[in-house]
Amino acid sequence: MTYKENSEEYIENYDLSIGDTIRVHKEDISYTGILLDRPEDAEDGYLVLKLSSGYNIGVAIDNTTAELIEKGDKPKIGYDEEEIPHDDSKQNISIVSTGGTVSSVIDYRTGAVHPKFTASDLVKANPELLYYANYNVKALYNILSENMKPEYWVKAAKEVAGDISDGADGIVIAHGTDTMHYTSAALSFMLKTPVPIIVTGAQRSSDRPSSDANINLIDSVIAAKSDIAEVCVCMHGSLNDEYTYLHKGTKVRKMHTSRRDTFRSINAQPIAKIQNKKIKINPNYSYTRRGDSELELNTSIEEKIGFIKSFPGISKDYIEYHIDKGYKGLVIEGTGLGHVPDNLIDSFKRAQDENIPVIMTSQCLYGRVNMNVYSTGREILDAGVISALDMTPETTYVKLCWALGQSDDYSKVKEIMQTNVAGEFSEKSTIRDFLN
Repeated sequence: MTYKENSEEYIENYDLSIGDTIRVHKEDISYTGILLDRPEDAEDGYLVLKLSSGYNIGVAIDNTTAELIEKGDKPKIGYDEEEIPHDDSKQNISIVSTGGTVSSVIDYRTGAVHPKFTASDLVKANPELLYYANYNVKALYNILSENMKPEYWVKAAKEVAGDISDGADGIVIAHGTDTMHYTSAALSFMLKTPVPIIVTGAQRSSDRPSSDANINLIDSVIAAKSDIAEVCVCMHGSLNDEYTYLHKGTKVRKMHTSRRDTFRSINAQPIAKIQNKKIKINPNYSYTRRGDSELELNTSIEEKIGFIKSFPGISKDYIEYHIDKGYKGLVIEGTGLGHVPDNLIDSFKRAQDENIPVIMTSQCLYGRVNMNVYSTGREILDAGVISALDMTPETTYVKLCWALGQSDDYSKVKEIMQTNVAGEFSEKSTIRDFLN
C-alpha cells in the first residue's frame, strides 16, 4: 500500500484495506466506493474511491469518518489461461501491443494499474471484450510511440501477417498516439490484407476517469469483426464517449496534443462511425471487403530518408547536408501549393543528378500540391521534384521509405510515389473534406 503517514494511520484506525468497499462520511454528505491505492508521490491526507459510476474521487480525510461496507479480496491481476472462456461461435481476434497508454492494464474492480499485457490481464481489465470475440493477445513491444522506428514497422507487419495466416479474423494493434499515423501508413503499404487491421490507442490512461482506452479498444474489436479489410485507425470522434471514427490508415493524422478526438481524416472522410457498438459505414466510401484480397507481405524499406520543413530564410545547406551524408531520398514540407525559396533549386537539381528523389508536400495539410501555378513551382518541377499530390507529409515520408525499398531507380520511385498503392491520395480533391 502506498498511502503514507496521516492517510495510512487513518486507514489502519478503521481497519480498512485496498479493495474494500467503504463509506466515508463528511458533514452532511457521504461517498461509497472501492478504496483504491495511490501513486507513491501522491499528496498525503486523501483517500481515493472508485464510485459505482466508474469515476474516481479524492476525499480529504479531515473531519471524516469511515465504515467498512464489504471486505474486498486482495487485488489479483490475471486469470489462468485455461479460465478464459472460448466460444467456437465467435470470431478470433488477435490483439498486438506495441506499448502506449491504451496498453496500461487496470484491475477492473480496484482500479490499480499494472504494466502487464497478457490475454488474461486484458480480459480482466476489459471484461466486455468476451461478448464480442475470442482473443489471442501478445506484446510485441513496450515502448513510447516516439521511440518507434521503421524497423519496428517491419516486425509488426510480419507479426500481423503471421496471425492472419494462422486464422485470425481481424487484428487490433494497441499503439501510442504520437506516431500512430506513421505506423498505420507503413502497415498499409506493407500488407495487402483479407481481414481488418485496426490500430488504436488512448489519449488518457486507464486509471483516469476521463480515459478513452476502453471505448477505443472495444470499438476497435467491433471494427476488426467488420467487412472492412483495410488498415484503419479507430479513435474517439468527439470529446465525449458518444462514438468513434474509423479512419483510413494512410489518410489520418493526430491534430491535437490532448483532445480525445485528436485523430482526423485529412483530405478524406472517415470510413465509418461506430456508435452504441454498431458500425455504420460511410456510403461515400469505397473500401476493400473482407476476403477480396489475398494476404501479401512486402516489408522492404529504406530507412535513410530526410524529412525537411521549409521556412523563411532556409539555407540550401539543409539539402546539401543530406545529399553529402548519403541520404537516399528527401521529403520537403513546402509552403502553400508546394513552394520553397528559389535558393534551394540548384540543390534539388543536384539531388536529381545523384539519383536522390525529392518529394514535395505541403504544410497546409489540406488541399493538393500543385507546382504548376507559379513560376517558382515550375522551376522546382524542372529540378526534378516529385509532387506528393494530397498525401499528408507523414504518409509521404513512410511511402518514400517503402518505395525506395522496392527500387533505387529514380524513375521507378517517381512512378510508385504517384501510383495509388493504399488509397494514400485522392484522385480528385474536394472542399467538403476540409476540417471534417
